[in-house]
Amino acid sequence: MSPPVAPKKENAIRFGLFGASWIAPNAIIGPSRSHPEVIVAAIASRDKSKAQAYAKKHGIPIVHDSYEALLADSTITAVYIPLPNGLHYEWAVKSLKAGKHVLLEKPSTSNAIEAASLFNLPLLSSPDPPVLLEAFHYRFHPAWQTFLSLFDGSDIASATVSQYLFAGFFPLDDIRFNYSLAGGTLMDFGTYALSTLRQVFRAEPVSVISAEPRKAAADDRIDEAMRATYEFPGGAKGSIEVDLQARGGLPLPWLTAYWPGYFKGLPTITVKLKEQDISDSEGPSHVVQRAFVFTNYMMPTHWHRIEIIEQHTLHPPRGEKLIKKWTEKKTVKVYRWLEEGQVGEEWWSTYRYQLEEFVNRVKKREGSGVWIDSKDSIKQLEMIDATYLKAGLPLRPTSTALE
Repeated sequence: MSPPVAPKKENAIRFGLFGASWIAPNAIIGPSRSHPEVIVAAIASRDKSKAQAYAKKHGIPIVHDSYEALLADSTITAVYIPLPNGLHYEWAVKSLKAGKHVLLEKPSTSNAIEAASLFNLPLLSSPDPPVLLEAFHYRFHPAWQTFLSLFDGSDIASATVSQYLFAGFFPLDDIRFNYSLAGGTLMDFGTYALSTLRQVFRAEPVSVISAEPRKAAADDRIDEAMRATYEFPGGAKGSIEVDLQARGGLPLPWLTAYWPGYFKGLPTITVKLKEQDISDSEGPSHVVQRAFVFTNYMMPTHWHRIEIIEQHTLHPPRGEKLIKKWTEKKTVKVYRWLEEGQVGEEWWSTYRYQLEEFVNRVKKREGSGVWIDSKDSIKQLEMIDATYLKAGLPLRPTSTALE
């Protein structure tokens, strides 16, 4: 459906866009139309003709000649930065120093050194600091928060995340495969997988057990795909399989193994809990293992499914021959907040929920309570860096503008 266009309030936040990016229509332009307190008012790009065409297409009234000119525009309250990763740090710092609130695409920076520098800028500790948010949009959707509410991180035995983007979706000369611009699957599509593991465990990994990259043919510093396993507190294991150039997954593998992997599956996370003995004092041994599977957690507004799976086994008290084994399943779908007083509509995308909380933070309102704080963003880059080191790959290069 086409979201309704909201009349704009007098004190609406005026956003400026860095670059004519392909993600901005989903991430900010579209969501802004239904938000009464957001106007996408300006854009700046290194290619002005491209910016002008983009502005015309999306109804953006102001086109600036440079990023510097955008930051000098006193009518702009906030900026959205979807530039190549290698440029995030420099322009986020400059934007904050110019007094702009910053919605920053993920990952926030090229490495943990940059992240620590950015999120520990002294001005962010000032009495009335600008807002800085790393745009992990999926976290803001009620479906994800409902998923998290179903289990406790300390009860997890294992968690696995799989994400595939078919080969050819991004050309091989795309910025995502450019090392100097901090490319790689963990720096793009794969960063979600690491974020979800940290979310479900409510903890940081103790160690990287293994990390196996598939390197890009044109540059062996770039990971086209990554398989990795992590140890979390208590000995639980978390694993990812992410592929930015997926192939296969079709019938007749002898023929289709190298075809683009169009049907390898939607982004999915599976959480298995430790077995739990729910026996009564006199009956047989009754053990249950619960699992929770969230399919399409990245884009739940279009479609998603949360499965709650319980595997039950009954044994005699002394553990002899199995008496009975059965599985119970339940499916949950959530498109808006279930709690009273929370704002949202079933058609709101993850980005729209994210924008709502960004505005709430700027306006100093309570909101849903979902947020990504500075420590969280730094820890995300630390996990990425640790994975690259375990995989034998170099960390993404640090900006020469590092403070």
